[in-house]
Amino acid sequence: MANKWCGKIGFAEQVETYPDVWEEVITEKTYYGDIIRNTRRIQAVDKVNSDLTIQNEISIVADPYATNNFYSMRYIVFMGTKWIVSSVEVQYPRLILSLGGQYHE
Repeated sequence: MANKWCGKIGFAEQVETYPDVWEEVITEKTYYGDIIRNTRRIQAVDKVNSDLTIQNEISIVADPYATNNFYSMRYIVFMGTKWIVSSVEVQYPRLILSLGGQYHE
């Protein structure tokens, strides 16, 4: 049995704030889904602190907004932290979101 998830997904949109000046604006929407994979990995590199990466997969039921804008998903809030949406697999009516490292704004 899969664990349930409820949280925010951040979608990026390019908006012209001034003439010829474009900025990425994030819109958050709430979704429900299932955690179908729950793992973590620490990358040991030549740094003082290693990078923490999760390799979770979350399956959400896609509404029309998510279906039409899955390419602009930037992050998902999981366990109180924003994580990068590294890939999206379309299995209509669901989207399978693969997570990666922490999202830094």
